[in-house]
Amino acid sequence: MIGSMIAWHLNTVLGRDDIVIVDCITHPDQWQNMVKRRYANYLDKDELFDYLATQPEVEAIIHMGAISATTERDYNKLVQNNIRYSQELWTWCAANQVRFLYASSAATYGDGVSGYDDASINNLRPLNGYGYSKHCFDEWVLRQVAENRPSPPTWQGFKFFNVYGPNEYHKERMASVAFHSYNQFNEAGTVKLFKSFKTGFNDGMQLRDFVYVKDAAAVVAYFLVNSGLANCGQSGIYNVGTGQARAFKDLTIAVIASTGKAPHITYIDMPEDLRGKYQYFTEASMVKLRAAGYSQPFFTLEDGVKDYVQNYLMQADPYC
Repeated sequence: MIGSMIAWHLNTVLGRDDIVIVDCITHPDQWQNMVKRRYANYLDKDELFDYLATQPEVEAIIHMGAISATTERDYNKLVQNNIRYSQELWTWCAANQVRFLYASSAATYGDGVSGYDDASINNLRPLNGYGYSKHCFDEWVLRQVAENRPSPPTWQGFKFFNVYGPNEYHKERMASVAFHSYNQFNEAGTVKLFKSFKTGFNDGMQLRDFVYVKDAAAVVAYFLVNSGLANCGQSGIYNVGTGQARAFKDLTIAVIASTGKAPHITYIDMPEDLRGKYQYFTEASMVKLRAAGYSQPFFTLEDGVKDYVQNYLMQADPYC
């Protein structure tokens, strides 16, 4: 999802088509994320290292790929896909002095008891294997740097918060609440939200930092363009959110309002596999990103949802 939208940004905003797209297609319609893009080549992820061995001219590797399901219980899969593959890419970039940009996750923050400040990743306790695998790689990266081991010339890790927007359609259960809300309302005339199981939070008032995928892509592109320039784009791990937590109820109302209809919400019990592993509040600290020179405003929740619903979900062809 985010990778395809970074390709969109490179094509449409930066006017670049010198892109090699690497993916592992697991959904029968996932290829449609690429059909509107201009790019030089496509590789399956298992072909990438053979390709890199041919010593192509590579400006940067943007690594967004991972098993991103928060419900994945096979930790060996998470190790191979989210840690080992990322370590191999880092090592190649270090050896060949190629810039490296990769996806971390706000899931690394766990229940938020230690806050959501990207100035430090110490004392974090993720709530699921996915979040822990991302945290492990972040820690490994920082250890390489601290011990003066070979590193890429510049690098950034991005702790994406709750990203929503076009090209997420293959993610099924892991797609955003915005996507599911739109489909549920169209099919049943109501949207289902989880009841709260935590004191202090009313039903539907669980809070998230919802960030539109076009903003996520713009942040990555900023570092791609500016890494290495004075006073901007420094190496490090950065939050990618809006800095403003909003309720699931707000999101749902915005989705329905974008269709021109009156909202209707039904509250349901949370699945057992999510209880105890569910974040009730996330809000990115944006100080570090702004200090790195990123000054663009982010979509408001209402504006991002409106663009997503009216220009994509309500269209015969919803792909960006």
